Amino acid sequence: MNFETVERNNQKFVLVPIEQYNQLLADIEMLKDVRDFRGAKAVDEETFPAEVINRLILNEENPIKVYREYRELTQKQLADKVGIQRTYLAEIETGRKSGSVKTLKAIAEALDVDLTSIL
Repeated sequence: MNFETVERNNQKFVLVPIEQYNQLLADIEMLKDVRDFRGAKAVDEETFPAEVINRLILNEENPIKVYREYRELTQKQLADKVGIQRTYLAEIETGRKSGSVKTLKAIAEALDVDLTSIL
């Protein structure tokens, strides 16, 4: 790294070429990203692939259906785990019925997600 030191008003400064300065800024940003990634990973929360997030946020698909398919469950399998009829689950997934709080809690538990994730 090329640099020059100067002193003004009893303070020392380091002068570096602008390209090197910009690279230092980029490196700092990368280190912050790495730190944040490691911190998020240490929380031990499940992460989901971009495809799942895109379906939830960009496509605004029904979260129960998205998580069910991510968990590789059929409607029948999830309905059986929850103790409801498959047709009732289908109506919840299509928005024709909202589902009771008790049912939604059971679905969230069966899908291993927070209740807020499926609302």
